[in-house]
Amino acid sequence: MNKRTSPRSRMMAAFALAGLVWFAAGNAEAVAPSKLSLDAKVIDGDVYVKASSLVAQLGGTGTYDSASKKYNYTPADPVADVVKKVSPSVVAIIGKPQDESAANRFSLAHGTGVVVRKDGLILTNAHVVSGMDRIVVVTSDGKEYEGIKKQIDETSDLALLKIDAANLKPARLASAPLKVQVGETVVAIGTPVSFSLRNTATVGVISGMNRSVSSFYNLLQTDAAINPGNSGGPLVNLKGEVVGINSMKFVDVEIDSVGFAIPADTVQYVLNQFSKYGKVMRPSLGFELEESWSAVVGLPTEEPMTVTAVSSAEAKNAGIKVGDQLYSVGGKQVSTLVELNELLKAYLPGQTVPITLLSDGDLVTRKLVLSTSLAK
Repeated sequence: MNKRTSPRSRMMAAFALAGLVWFAAGNAEAVAPSKLSLDAKVIDGDVYVKASSLVAQLGGTGTYDSASKKYNYTPADPVADVVKKVSPSVVAIIGKPQDESAANRFSLAHGTGVVVRKDGLILTNAHVVSGMDRIVVVTSDGKEYEGIKKQIDETSDLALLKIDAANLKPARLASAPLKVQVGETVVAIGTPVSFSLRNTATVGVISGMNRSVSSFYNLLQTDAAINPGNSGGPLVNLKGEVVGINSMKFVDVEIDSVGFAIPADTVQYVLNQFSKYGKVMRPSLGFELEESWSAVVGLPTEEPMTVTAVSSAEAKNAGIKVGDQLYSVGGKQVSTLVELNELLKAYLPGQTVPITLLSDGDLVTRKLVLSTSLAK
């Protein structure tokens, strides 16, 4: 696009300025493609861009004032558009904690959920509903429904509820493998602190990826405000796709804006398992492992994990013993428990996988039949 400001190119320059103002309002890469292809004409050496092409590519609205001979462009607000698009797919969840006295009617717990099927299937965190009775789900339009627990997977911290509703608007999950980047703008929508604050939106960025925070699988880190009650709600990109389900945060006097979400690819894995088997058919190597010191403190490492106990008959039959060091599973190197758990998503109990270990000073490859994980 030509950036000269000669009289012939004033309209073109105005278009460029409008686009720059919009980018300044948020993350430019997240808002629009890094490279645009706009309809244009060259007249006397100057490039003129069609207004309709600008609006089609960048959104917003524009009108031409014949009196002033100026084109007035109003940029789109990407965050507002995303909130408007996704909010109908977000629900609030409230219920009675099982360990509270029934006499205290004000002792309630609440969280957030996401519509994943138009007939009333709701995704949320396992920790939101696992200890909750008399569940009530409130949709964005204020309608109340009884929530019935369907499946709960405490290991991934995901659960499904069912409400008797029709024609709900399902959220759109980002496709796997998840494509997000650090610094990308995201919006969290949920029910923080008080049930009266349902469908609250907060804005931040992806602060980090592949985080292991006392979790079985990798998590996304975000600085979007995540507060009690946000659990189970969506973390969405500026395309309106759910990139994660908000799950936890660090809380301390000196800690700010360190929240975590379950990535969409883990969400899809669990949903697929629920659909096929009614639960997560999670495989296990059949032996316990200890991470290296470097892995425990978070240093980059390729050090192997050490076998500390052998629990399954399959692992014993494969000759695995305490003290062996695990280097790879299925031909892929693993140095942390989370790396191993992520890799095992591709397998089911009963399948055979080659594993490479250092045993009695020799590097050996064994064929191991995967057992069923005892994780809940």
